[in-house]
Amino acid sequence: MPDKIAVKRALISVSDKTGIVDFAEKLIAQGVELVSTGGTAKLLSEADLACRDISELTGLPEMMDGRVKTLHPNVHGGLLAVRDNADHRATMQTYNMVEIDLLVVNLYPFETTVSAAGDYADGIENIDIGGPAMIRAAAKNHAYVAVVIEPQDYETVLAANAAGGTDYALRQRLAQKAYGRTAAYDAAISNWMADILAVEQPAIELPTWRAFGGRLQQGLRYGENPHQKAGFYVGGAGRIGITTAHQIQGKELSYNNINDTDAAYELVAEFDPIQPACAIIKHTNPCGVAIGKTLPDAFAKALKCDPTSAFGGIIALNQKLDEATARAIVEIFVEVIIAPDADQAAQAVIAKKKNLRLLLAGGLPDPSAAGIAFKQVAGGLLMQTRDNGRVSADDVTCVTQRQPDVRELDDLLFAWRVAKHVKSNAIIYARDGTTLGIGAGQMNRLDSSRTAAHKAQKRDKETDNRADTGFVLASDAFFPFADGLLAATDAGATAAIQPGGSIRDDEVIAAADKAGLAMVFTGMRHFRH
Repeated sequence: MPDKIAVKRALISVSDKTGIVDFAEKLIAQGVELVSTGGTAKLLSEADLACRDISELTGLPEMMDGRVKTLHPNVHGGLLAVRDNADHRATMQTYNMVEIDLLVVNLYPFETTVSAAGDYADGIENIDIGGPAMIRAAAKNHAYVAVVIEPQDYETVLAANAAGGTDYALRQRLAQKAYGRTAAYDAAISNWMADILAVEQPAIELPTWRAFGGRLQQGLRYGENPHQKAGFYVGGAGRIGITTAHQIQGKELSYNNINDTDAAYELVAEFDPIQPACAIIKHTNPCGVAIGKTLPDAFAKALKCDPTSAFGGIIALNQKLDEATARAIVEIFVEVIIAPDADQAAQAVIAKKKNLRLLLAGGLPDPSAAGIAFKQVAGGLLMQTRDNGRVSADDVTCVTQRQPDVRELDDLLFAWRVAKHVKSNAIIYARDGTTLGIGAGQMNRLDSSRTAAHKAQKRDKETDNRADTGFVLASDAFFPFADGLLAATDAGATAAIQPGGSIRDDEVIAAADKAGLAMVFTGMRHFRH
């Protein structure tokens, strides 16, 4: 096997035609014969570039509306033949096959089609068959064939061929990329169909096979720690958020920045953008969340919850960032601001902090939308549907003698939305659409209650705004014992929201009644690990 393979013949069939005419023209200048299909062949012909139609290789026209054009032995033989194998060469000569040294293919835009809410028939028609088959064939035979699946590699291949041919290391890298692309493509198709089946045939079990794939959007300096390598890969789901955000300014995002920013934006999206909301996140947990009359008001209220933890945190907003809010934010040190948009005055304020990252997502993610979430375990993956559960005032049941009043009920629903985004065990203290104290990630609910109380009391001292004048609490899961609930009532809680469902619910309800607490059950749990 020679290291360098000079490209003598290239087969080009692309959906994304960016730069293809220029690339083809330069290949011809290097003495490369071009073979092409359908729309690509037409484009090259219109540019007065010499190009053989694929039918000259196959002896057959394109058929079935273009579904069948490259699925032919003369195409795949030219891609798969081992050049040093005498039997392969004899077969090629017998059937008049020609070698293909370079395959340039990118696939039908399936992900774009389905993310644009195309119907089922559109999705099916945009499933490429011949493209993946050729890509896989060329990639398998990368000892002799170079495969290019995106315009970013055109110049690299041209430079290599000008220097005597593509070398094995380059062909190997291109083959790995090609298999990654076909894997991600098939994953997008499989998961799209799984989502449809989950709606149309909800009684079916989980898919026997699940596939996950994505394209590298950004190489990262390191992972959670400097000794770990990391990258940011984007799948084809098209969900608004960290993957759609445009970085206006600031340092390069880190692994932890991306993880925390995603958590912050998903949380703030829980609140209707008609009312300004702000979430401040540290290590994926909120250290302050608030809704306000204005965006600066929401930020100020969120910051008061835990200003110490907010240092170096992530700020997420559910409305366009304005100048007044920007000026308030830059008074403290934060790593990232993410918002749907920002006006020019706000951007000018942020620009004075050159390292501060400003991300504009172009909208808000839909908190009720379906989706999947997964995490790796040794040797496998755990998959679940997104926690898109939400409750309204009509969904909760009061289980105590005292009913929550209107203000308490509003705060209970606010706190419940926050609890969904706090690591379990989660306890939230809130009043007037503002978190007062958050207990996150403790191994028992009593300690979470005490942590929330401690933070609320610390807040009192720092802001002179006492928590014990009456607040509500939310728990992401049921209270297995009354102690965690009583710790909250001792701190000043007047109402509680929790899923219910404990074998000791009666004891907990009795303790709430004795303390004069109003309590509602949601019937829905929000574990987050």
